[in-house]
Amino acid sequence: MRFTIDKAIFGNYPGLRLGAVIAKNISNVGNSGEFSDKFKSLQEEVRLKLNHGLLSQQPKIACWRRAYSSFGAKPKGHKSSVENLYSLILRGGTVRPINKLVDIYNFISIKHMLPVGGEDLGKVRGGIILTLARENEPPVLLLGDKEPRPPHKGEVIYKDDISAICRRWNWREADRTKLTEGTNNCFLVVEGLPPVGKTEIETATKEMSDLVEKYCGGLVRPAILDETLPGLTLD
Repeated sequence: MRFTIDKAIFGNYPGLRLGAVIAKNISNVGNSGEFSDKFKSLQEEVRLKLNHGLLSQQPKIACWRRAYSSFGAKPKGHKSSVENLYSLILRGGTVRPINKLVDIYNFISIKHMLPVGGEDLGKVRGGIILTLARENEPPVLLLGDKEPRPPHKGEVIYKDDISAICRRWNWREADRTKLTEGTNNCFLVVEGLPPVGKTEIETATKEMSDLVEKYCGGLVRPAILDETLPGLTLD
């Protein structure tokens, strides 16, 4: 099983870098009071430092708005995952615990203002590719939806041999490959577009890798992907 970034993605989005964490034989059951406290404190810091009205002007948010607009997704209606998290916090809401892996990647996303997501490798079929959706992609049931819908041609998607597993780049995950307490093997990704540089992606990826190892155990392997290294094995 491999993860690959399509060459067309680098052509459309020069400077893209991804941090990947592959974790095997982990335990995603239960939670950590210590980590939960850190998560709450981080959200309080965000409320003190930022104003919701200025969020779209943040360079790390604006770059994703431009990316979404490039494939026809209106930023107001289809926010990147990181903008969604910040919007919730700055409107007075709370990013609530889900499970250890999801909480860890949400923590890293908020701390570094970067989109972060993950998939259960036990539910993935074949390899994973980050690519542009073609015509007649199979419908996919996204988290929170009642009915499956197909991606639009040209939008950026993660997909396996069955269907998309995340639509509009990092907008919403598929229900089929979501991380649950039963997840034993996972693939997590940190996404960076300019102005985010290699060092920041490396730092966020290393922090996420360390947190997964600390709270979930198992064998954890981080990697950085870019145009010179567009893929890696997930086995």
